[in-house]
Amino acid sequence: MSPSERLSRRLFCAAFAILAAGGCAHRAAPAASPAPYVDTTVTSFGAIEPARELAGVVAPYQNVAIQSSLSEPADAVYVREGDTVRAGQPLALLDTSDLQAQLQSDLATANSNHASTVHTTFQGSLTIDQGVDTERNDQAAVAQAQQTLNNDQHNLQRDQALLNQGYVSQQSVDAQATLVRNDQQALNSAKASLASAQSTVAANGTMSGQGLQASAVQQSAAQEQVAMAQAQLVRVQIAKASIVSPIDGVIVNRNLNPGEYPGNRELFTIQQINPIYAVLHASSEEVARIVNGAPATVIAEDLVGAAHFSGHVVGVLNQINPGSTDFEVKVVLPNPAQRLRPGMVVQGTIATTPIRGVRVPVIAFTDDNHDAVMAVESDDTVKTVKVAEVGSDGTTSVVTGIDAGARIIANGQMSLGEGEKVSYHQ
Repeated sequence: MSPSERLSRRLFCAAFAILAAGGCAHRAAPAASPAPYVDTTVTSFGAIEPARELAGVVAPYQNVAIQSSLSEPADAVYVREGDTVRAGQPLALLDTSDLQAQLQSDLATANSNHASTVHTTFQGSLTIDQGVDTERNDQAAVAQAQQTLNNDQHNLQRDQALLNQGYVSQQSVDAQATLVRNDQQALNSAKASLASAQSTVAANGTMSGQGLQASAVQQSAAQEQVAMAQAQLVRVQIAKASIVSPIDGVIVNRNLNPGEYPGNRELFTIQQINPIYAVLHASSEEVARIVNGAPATVIAEDLVGAAHFSGHVVGVLNQINPGSTDFEVKVVLPNPAQRLRPGMVVQGTIATTPIRGVRVPVIAFTDDNHDAVMAVESDDTVKTVKVAEVGSDGTTSVVTGIDAGARIIANGQMSLGEGEKVSYHQ
């Protein structure tokens, strides 16, 4: 063996001896691991306002179906499906040429009747005045006839006295007696004429009261009013020829074109979508704590960014179908930008009546069933406690099965073993 080989062999043996000595050396025992640090919280007694998450669809605030009672053809239609309209905005105009002609005819009749009323008024006044004048004349004639009769009766008495004394003849007395009888007939005739004139005056009445002449005027005025009412009716029909929107909304159906007759069909359908309804479906258990006026938030996943809309409950409706447990909750939402459209699927969150009890953070539950939390015992060991969730507002839940004042692990998803010691900030 050469000197270089012997040197290499000695170096190898020395290195091997050093390695063997290192492998046989005594090892030191490792230090004990510290207890893991955890965040904890203490359960407390209090109230929460739990929220119900319900699915549903968007529905219009109201649907308005527009028809026309006129049988006139359409001259113009101003809107199309999808147009946004305002209350009072014209939608269509029907032809009114025949109605305009009818209006002019009724107005002419009313004017004629008015003229007849004026004529009857003057004629009645004249007739009443003439009747009064005739009555006065007849009264004067009666008075004159009475005076003549009285005078001739006195003359007859004197002639009879003179006849007895032989101063006048029997013929003169007979002539005077005949004159008295004629005067009596004249008086009776004058009284009959006066009675007739008085009856005429009574029948004519006065223009401001009752009587033939006043009733004639009233009849003529009534005919005038009938003609004016007919004219007003035609005006109303002409006004209906302009079909206008009764609400702010969107045209979703148009069923009328220029030249067509309206008939009995639905001409336009308008949906009011501001405000708008979210109709949410719920079970009997879910609606049990929902009241009218409760605040609600609706999320529309179909919109960019899953837009949120705030509103309030306006109705909790009973079962939709008899015997079912499907209820409806109507939420009204402002929709000025008209982003929500009828038919969209939405998710609603509704605040219900407050619940009081032991409160724990939602993240303290050990799983999605929300039926267990991890409590820290007095010896700092972890113990799983079974609980039952009564309600939740999304961040805090009210549970049963644990007392207020208990210390629990704030994050129930931590990997901790049953009975494992932990450290935490007091």
